[in-house]
Amino acid sequence: MWSYIFRRVLWAIPTVLAVVTLCYVMLHLTPGGPFDSERQVSPAVLANLQAKYHLDLPLWKQYLYYLKDLLHGDLGASFRYADWSVNALVAQALPVSLSIGGTSMIIALVVGVGLGIAAALRQNSMVDYVVMFLGNIGNTVPSFVLGPVLILIFAIWLKHPDGNGFLPAGGWDGSVRYMILPIILLTIINIATIGRIMRAGLVETMTSNFIRTARAKGLPMRTIVFRHALKPALIPVASVLGPLAISSITAAVVTETVFALPGLGKLIVNGASNRDYTLVLGLVILITVIAVLFNLLVDLIYAALDPRIRY
Repeated sequence: MWSYIFRRVLWAIPTVLAVVTLCYVMLHLTPGGPFDSERQVSPAVLANLQAKYHLDLPLWKQYLYYLKDLLHGDLGASFRYADWSVNALVAQALPVSLSIGGTSMIIALVVGVGLGIAAALRQNSMVDYVVMFLGNIGNTVPSFVLGPVLILIFAIWLKHPDGNGFLPAGGWDGSVRYMILPIILLTIINIATIGRIMRAGLVETMTSNFIRTARAKGLPMRTIVFRHALKPALIPVASVLGPLAISSITAAVVTETVFALPGLGKLIVNGASNRDYTLVLGLVILITVIAVLFNLLVDLIYAALDPRIRY
């Protein structure tokens, strides 16, 4: 197992390098530069800025400078945030996104699996219809619509006796009250996907021959579900954890914009709109590493759920 993890980590290096190279070239091929929108900047000052960030060098030399810094763990200096490095910006924004995204993923996994089990065991009942209906809403209603609806309900309609909204509509001070609405929004999206997949997986598993054998032996339904059917039914759920983690990051772009959160999503939007190449590249590298780690984690969960899988 450890040799497999080591090989996967080694294979991740060319993957990250390919992503960095492709994004680096694409960002520099786009028209305009990071200082084109500066006002009242003399040509001499602009030339000094370009020399400071190596923008006056050929592209391949700029790329080599970037790789050299990257090998030392330095994501470079931000073009738009004066006196801030990309490492410092990421270190400041990452805890916000991790607290929101990580909490929503855990809640969605627990609640989604529970709803999927309830729907599968009561197939074609009212419980099944309600779960499928909620799943369809979560999958079809976009987050930029659902987010303002949550603000309307919990921050405008529902109020404390002091006249303020029941929950803050946006902003961030690190307290739990500011995390609730963003977590609810991200959780609804992930619950819909996990619940539907769990239901389909358990329904298919319950028709398997080994489940019929367990029923023929007279085992209680609780034992059949939790001891025999749950593990194989969880394999499809595990397979979507990696894509869900990535989609949570992309959904965070909308969520953090709607709720004005200072997380990675806001940094991505600001970096792209300001042509802050180093900031965008740093975030792409971070997201790529997270994706690689989650895919590795999914493979390890496969082996834990199904003893026939060996690496």
